[in-house]
Amino acid sequence: MASLHVYSVLVVLLLTCGAVMATKENDQIIKEKNCETKMGLPCFLEAFTSIFETGSISNKCRVELVVLGKVCHSALVRWTLENPLFKDLSPATIIAKSIQTWNNCLALIDSPSPSA
Repeated sequence: MASLHVYSVLVVLLLTCGAVMATKENDQIIKEKNCETKMGLPCFLEAFTSIFETGSISNKCRVELVVLGKVCHSALVRWTLENPLFKDLSPATIIAKSIQTWNNCLALIDSPSPSA
């Protein structure tokens, strides 16, 4: 019985350390890549609403999101999911919406304009 208790404590410690490491990793990526400064607040809010709620992103903000880069985009989404305010959201759903938003923005940027 004691070994089960020790095992349970170890599992909790590993999970806790993993969450702290993930937070530190996202923080480090965001800091090193200056992710917070690459996108204006209005576009950040549009992207946030599109991913965490329901909304669309203007063409201007799609460009800003692509310029932000996939690494920063992913780190900011994961960092936001770590916030206790968003604990009731499904991480799988948010990650899927994040990928969909990224792909949609990238497709718009990569597609030739109709006037060309």
